[in-house]
Amino acid sequence: MAGFFSRLKQGLSRSSSRLGAVFTHRKLDDAALEELEDELIAADLGPVVAERVIESFRSSRFGKDVTSDEIRDALAEEIARVLEPVAVPFEPDPKKKPHVVLVVGVNGVGKTTTIGKMARHYSDEGKSVMLVAGDTFRAAAVEQLQVWGQRSSVPVIAGKHGADAAGLAYDGIKRATEDGKDLLLIDTAGRLHNKGALMEELAKIIRVMRKFDETAPHSVLLVLDATTGQNAIEQVRVFRELVNVTGLIVTKLDGSARGGIVVALAEQFKLPVHMVGVGEQVEDLRPFSAQDYARGLVGGAAGDLASRLVESQPESGEHT
Repeated sequence: MAGFFSRLKQGLSRSSSRLGAVFTHRKLDDAALEELEDELIAADLGPVVAERVIESFRSSRFGKDVTSDEIRDALAEEIARVLEPVAVPFEPDPKKKPHVVLVVGVNGVGKTTTIGKMARHYSDEGKSVMLVAGDTFRAAAVEQLQVWGQRSSVPVIAGKHGADAAGLAYDGIKRATEDGKDLLLIDTAGRLHNKGALMEELAKIIRVMRKFDETAPHSVLLVLDATTGQNAIEQVRVFRELVNVTGLIVTKLDGSARGGIVVALAEQFKLPVHMVGVGEQVEDLRPFSAQDYARGLVGGAAGDLASRLVESQPESGEHT
C-alpha cells in the first residue's frame, strides 16, 4: 500500500503544481488568503471548495502566524471533509447474479484497461467475472479486453468489428446468468463528438439488456482521465444526461494529472468515487480513500505552498 500511496502522492504533487506559487507572507492576512484562493482555483479544486477553505482559514487563523505544517494539515482537513462522503468502495451486490456494470466514458480515458484491472481484482478476490467487449468500432479495444481476459482467465464476449453492442450485452448477461457469474463488466464506445449516436447506442444497450433483466444495469461507472482537468466536469454532465451514472473512477493520476479536479467533482456532483488509478499495473487501481487523497494533494505541491506561505525573509537580508 505504501508504494501505491507514494505514487499517488507523486502524481498529485505534479497535478497540484499550481499550488507551488511563491508565498512570502508569514501572517494569514487578506493578501495571503486571496493569493491562496487564486491558487486553489487554478489547481482545479473549483471556486466553491476554494472559498470554503479560505473562509475556514479566515475564521480560525486570520492574522495569526502559522507554520507550514498547520497550513498543510488545515488544507488536508478541508479537502478530506469534501471527499469523505463520496469515498465509497465498489462492491458487487451478492444478491445479483450477475451484478451488471456498464462502464462508460470518452475514448482515451482508460475504460478498457480499467475494466481489465477490475476483472483481475475481483477474480483474485474469488468472484467469478465475465466481460463484454462492447466498444465494437475500436478493434484495439476488443483485442485489449481479450488480452486482459486471458491474463485473468476471465471469459470475454466479443463480436466482429462493428457488431451490435446491444446484442453483445444481451448475450453477455444471458451467459453470465446461466453460468452463475458474480460480476459482468460491459465496455462501451465513447465517441462523444457524436453525442446523439452515443446516446442512442447506450439507450439501446440498456433497453435490450432489460429484456432479459429489467433491473440491469445495476451500476453505471463513468471513467474519467484526471489529466483533462475541468473537462472532466463537462464529461460528467454529458454522461449523466445519457445514462444514470452511479459512480466514478478516476485514472491517470500518475502523470501530469490535475488531481484537484476530484475535489471539484465531489463538491459539485456528490457521486461516489469508487477507485483511482496511478499506473498501468493491476495493483495501480485502488479503492478511493479521502484521507490518502487529501494527504497526497497537500503533501507535494500544496506542501510546498504551505512552506512558502509561511516563509520568512532570509536572515542575511538577501532577497530571492
